[in-house]
Amino acid sequence: MSSKQNQWVVGVNAVASAVEHDAEHVREVLVESGTRNPRLVEIQEQARRRGIEVRKVATQALDGIGGNVRHQGVAARYAAAKTWDEHELAGLVEAAEGRALLLVLDGVQDPHNLGACLRSAAAAGATAVVIPKDKSAPVNATVRKTSAGAADRLPVVSVTNLSRTLRDLQKLGVWIYGLAAEVDAPLYSLDLKGNVALVLGGEAEGLRRLTREHCDALVRIPMPGDIESLNVSVAAGICLFEAVRQRS
Repeated sequence: MSSKQNQWVVGVNAVASAVEHDAEHVREVLVESGTRNPRLVEIQEQARRRGIEVRKVATQALDGIGGNVRHQGVAARYAAAKTWDEHELAGLVEAAEGRALLLVLDGVQDPHNLGACLRSAAAAGATAVVIPKDKSAPVNATVRKTSAGAADRLPVVSVTNLSRTLRDLQKLGVWIYGLAAEVDAPLYSLDLKGNVALVLGGEAEGLRRLTREHCDALVRIPMPGDIESLNVSVAAGICLFEAVRQRS
């Protein structure tokens, strides 16, 4: 695994998850002075049990760290936040023993959407989430907070060339299914019980041309109402839990 230095995570759920699941990389936890919030007290106690330094700071200090993200009175500093290298993807697929479930996001640029997608993927027991290094939101403090800790539990693999990655996955026996609103085939016609990658496009453009060309099939989510499209995080949840339903 590779790593990034000096990344801040803010918010109760994100910090609690970092302390619980990635304590070795958390260097300190900052908590708002004078707080009586029981969740923050619990985070402080857990951090101290794991040997993590806890400091009480003024609200203004947390405001400066959180920026536009609501910090909820707590922040954590990483010396090295976990990331996954694209060369590790094959091992993750092989370890799933024929039941890999991958979520591939082709250019989701809103960090709140990315965080929500990670949360759904973790809840569905996905093997990994794949994102391109370019034209995608990075896994930053906003993503970690919105994911409610999923960014610490789930492998998020950032790849240089998404089309090449899809080809490599096909060679590993993974079926690639893309979501496109204009096609006729419904999502529910697919067999999602084996090695599967579900590919969703970004907020503005949807799936890019090269991404479409590397899908084994394109399907849509049937929508009898008069709305043309769904938010990408909602669509991801529907697709992932259709796979969960079939695998159950």
